Amino acid sequence: MHLRTFAAAALLAAAFAPRAEAQARASYAAYTAGPTRAAAEFPQDPAHAMYRQAREALSGDDFTRAARLFQQVRQRHPRSQYAPDAMYWEAFARYRIGGTDQLRTALGGLEAQLRDHPRAATRGDARELATRIRGELARRGDARAAQGVTAQAGQPCERGGDDDNRLAALNALLQMDAEQAMPILRRVLARRDACSEKLRAHAVFLVAQKRTPDTEEVLLGIARQDPSKEVREQAVFWLSQVGTERAVDILSDILRTSRDEDLQDKALFALSQHGSARAGQLLREAAERNPSRKVREQAIFWIGQRGTAESAEYLRALFGRLEDPALKEKVLFSLSQMQGAGSGRFLLSVAQDARQPAEVRKQAIFWASQAGVPVAELSALYDRLGDRESKEQVIFALSQRGGDRAAVDKLIDIARRERDGELREKAVFWLGQSRDPRAARILSEIIDQ
Repeated sequence: MHLRTFAAAALLAAAFAPRAEAQARASYAAYTAGPTRAAAEFPQDPAHAMYRQAREALSGDDFTRAARLFQQVRQRHPRSQYAPDAMYWEAFARYRIGGTDQLRTALGGLEAQLRDHPRAATRGDARELATRIRGELARRGDARAAQGVTAQAGQPCERGGDDDNRLAALNALLQMDAEQAMPILRRVLARRDACSEKLRAHAVFLVAQKRTPDTEEVLLGIARQDPSKEVREQAVFWLSQVGTERAVDILSDILRTSRDEDLQDKALFALSQHGSARAGQLLREAAERNPSRKVREQAIFWIGQRGTAESAEYLRALFGRLEDPALKEKVLFSLSQMQGAGSGRFLLSVAQDARQPAEVRKQAIFWASQAGVPVAELSALYDRLGDRESKEQVIFALSQRGGDRAAVDKLIDIARRERDGELREKAVFWLGQSRDPRAARILSEIIDQ
């Protein structure tokens, strides 16, 4: 296409292209008034007005008044259709009030509802609330409540069973000391039935929170032996939060012996969260010697995320030792994320290195621009480059600098003076996408030539 024709097309496209108007619309809705189950309405019921008042008090966080009104509903109108659910809502209000006496009264009401009204609309919520209350009472030293939590957490798993209630029981173990909780968690983790997978994954989290002398060994056993891939990965992830040298030993063992790339990826993440020199060394070993390219790429990524000057220096040295273009490109990306570590200059040097594959040089230009290399340096780079592909990449990088006047200046200069017709067309195209008012004038000038 002749350059004047190309410029006319670019000008026409610019005139009719829809301009995206920035619209910042934020919408945030929060509902924190407790359970969200809608209450059925029975207008002819004698307890209707009192029940509505109680619900309004609950919605307004007036839990003391709400508890009193719900109590009156069940006491004055025991045959009301509202009475079964009023028992639950009264317990919920007392739970929110807090205090040992209120919690025990609430638990007694929930147990009565489950016994006397097994078909109540709120029965599922009632079981979960009762478990939470037992956990809080167990934390306060109530032996009977602790025994109830222990029994629920240890219930056998059945497909279609009440998983939510068992999860609530496991959560309640957080309120108990490690000596009580760990044996229960070990029993859950020892299961191998398929429907207990969700429980085992949650138990892994709870084990990590207890931080006992056995925590690392328990997590290692899960990472190696659990039949569920998800549960194994959860165990490795929580090893990242333990932060001990023993945890580093375990993660090193996983990298050395496992052939599961996803599990190794979790181990790399865990090491990246550990600030020790040894963890950093293990990441570097994985980047250089792991047999899996995917694992090596992830190791390079996590080294970059450490963000230290030492990491940047290592990655620059590693780049020179690598032969695989995909790994080289991963190094370039990681360096681009490390602001102020001399990364921009290094990326520009790679872009000019004729020994590097064309795609690697193009990636270096792209990531240099993303890292914020000044437009003046990109413009100077364009003038030094000899191959068309790399120059095209610089043109694209300049076009992405938004309203930077210097970037438009360089695109105009290329459109006017570049000897390579294809490169001039590229510059004209991107000028046509620019909102700079000078761009339209330059396109008109080209058309009138």
